[in-house]
Amino acid sequence: MVATAASAPIAIVTGASAGIGLYTALGLARAGMRVVLTGRNRERTEAARRRVAAVASGPAPSVALADFASLADVRTLAAALLAEYPRIDVLVNNAGLIAPRRENSADGYELTIAVNHLAPFLLTLLLLDRLKQSAPSRVVTVASQAHKGALVDPAAMTNPPEWSPLSAYGRSKLCNILFTRALARRLGGSAVTATCLHPGAVATQIGNRAGILASLGWRLAKPFLTRPEQGAATSLFLATVPDPAPFAGAYVIGTAIAQTDPAARDDRLAGVLWTESTRLVGL
Repeated sequence: MVATAASAPIAIVTGASAGIGLYTALGLARAGMRVVLTGRNRERTEAARRRVAAVASGPAPSVALADFASLADVRTLAAALLAEYPRIDVLVNNAGLIAPRRENSADGYELTIAVNHLAPFLLTLLLLDRLKQSAPSRVVTVASQAHKGALVDPAAMTNPPEWSPLSAYGRSKLCNILFTRALARRLGGSAVTATCLHPGAVATQIGNRAGILASLGWRLAKPFLTRPEQGAATSLFLATVPDPAPFAGAYVIGTAIAQTDPAARDDRLAGVLWTESTRLVGL
C-alpha cells in the first residue's frame, strides 16, 4: 500500500541538495516517507527534489530553503516547518562544510562551528516539541571520525585561538557527538531517540575546500573513497531501524555502536557545551 500524505511519516533532511544528504532523502522517499529537503541554493535543492520525486513510493517531496551560516535563517526555517507540518517523525542533521579559509558566519561566529554545530543545535531545539508530540520519533546527526584528536573549549569555540580547515571541522564533529549525548539524556523517557554516526570516508564535494594541500589529497583519494549512496547507509539505518532505542545517545558506524575518543564521552564537557551553545543561539 502506498502511504498517503496524511499517513506517511515526515522526514526532514538538511543539506539534501547533494552528496550524503541527497542519497539519504532518496532512501527515505523510497521507504515511503514524505521527505522535506533543505538546502541554501534554490536551483540545486529543487533539482534534488525532482530526483527524489522520481523514486518516491509515498507522497511527493518538498523543499525548504535556509542558509545555515545564519541563525536567523535557521529560525525562519524552523517556523516554516512548524507551520507546514503537523508532525515531524525524523530529523536528519546532515548539512555541513569544511571552510577553506577562516571566516565568520552572519552572526560573527567562526563559520565551521556555526554551520556544523550551532545551526543544527538550534534547529533541533526549535523542532523538539513537535518531535515529542510526534513520538516515537528520532534525531539523526551526521558526525565523523574526524572528531578523533579534536579538542573544544566551549567558551572559545566561536573564535578559536588556532584554526585550520581540518581542525575546525574535527572540532565541529566533536560537538555533534557531545550534543547527541546531552540531547539523549534530556530525552530520556520521551520516545524521541537521538543518535549520531560516522558515514565513512565519502567521495563528496566537502573535501574540495579543505585548504590547498588537504583538498589536493582529497581529490586524489576520491576515486578510492565510499560513494555518497553508500555513505548515506548509516543515516538511513538509524532513520528507519524498527527499534532505535538501543542506539540512543550512541555513535554508530555501519549498523553498530562504535567507540569515540574520550573527549566525546565527557558528559561534563557536553553539559558545558550545551549551556554555551544555548547562549550563543539565543535560546
